[in-house]
Amino acid sequence: MNSYLKPPLLLDDQLALLAERGLLIPDRASARHYLANISYFRLSAYTRPFYLPGQVEHQFIGGTRFEQVLDLYLFDRELRLLLLDAIERLEVALRARVTEVLATHYQDPFCYLDSALFASRYNHDWLRAELSKKAAGHKMEHFMVHYRQRYPAAPPEPPIWMAMELLTFAQISSFFAHLRSPGVQKAICEHFGWPHTVLTSWFRSLSDLRNWCAHHSRVWNRELGTAPLWPKKGSERLAEVPERLALNAGQSLNSRKRLYFLVVIIESLLLRVSPDSQWSQRLAALLAKYPHISLAHMGMPVSWQQDPFWQQVLPQGAPQ
Repeated sequence: MNSYLKPPLLLDDQLALLAERGLLIPDRASARHYLANISYFRLSAYTRPFYLPGQVEHQFIGGTRFEQVLDLYLFDRELRLLLLDAIERLEVALRARVTEVLATHYQDPFCYLDSALFASRYNHDWLRAELSKKAAGHKMEHFMVHYRQRYPAAPPEPPIWMAMELLTFAQISSFFAHLRSPGVQKAICEHFGWPHTVLTSWFRSLSDLRNWCAHHSRVWNRELGTAPLWPKKGSERLAEVPERLALNAGQSLNSRKRLYFLVVIIESLLLRVSPDSQWSQRLAALLAKYPHISLAHMGMPVSWQQDPFWQQVLPQGAPQ
């Protein structure tokens, strides 16, 4: 077993190490402030694009300034907030649609308690236990307190419209993915404009992205664990996502496992769920605010706004 020998460094020592590696730090007091409030380790993830490639010891490309690293960090932060805004709309829409379709199709507020509604591989016992746990205890939602007091003889699990508010996005995505009835699947999917297999993959990926954003993880230059499904039919309605994009030093990356694919998915769903959101315009404005950010690390072509998909949703004169 190898020992971890790196000692902790004081803030001034962290600055000295960055300077020793060639980073220009004209305002030491400001840089020290940011390190104290962001942390060296978190910020170090944003230094990697500025290192000379192929070097055993980290050394910054000549002329690299602390402000460039900080800008990349700030861009990623603003991007996460923008993504969360869109994902919230989509998550709430999925909750609403699943609730409406199941409640009206089965005419039973507790229909989901029947395991026959789900594929056999779905852990229905877990679902009931999870909802029973969330519907009890001193931290239960106010609507659950009212439900328990008003209807003491009702099942411990809440009606479907309450259940959909207690589950996480990932749990609802799995709930939706395992619904057995083709008619129910179709009624939900028609609202979003894509078939069940495609939406199942997309919502699973979006729930992962939501968690990364909510927990302040880096989304720029991040590879997805699993690439979302590229639809066999209807792909002409999406922006083209290249298979691979070239990076520096002869390297390339899989664009289908990078953020841009999810950005395309988000906008395609928002066009159905929240067509007046102007989310794409805010995305374009954010990228224009940080023109030196590497789009390739997100799997995003430099000419992304010229794609017919974005031409339809971005007004003329949108930031380039």
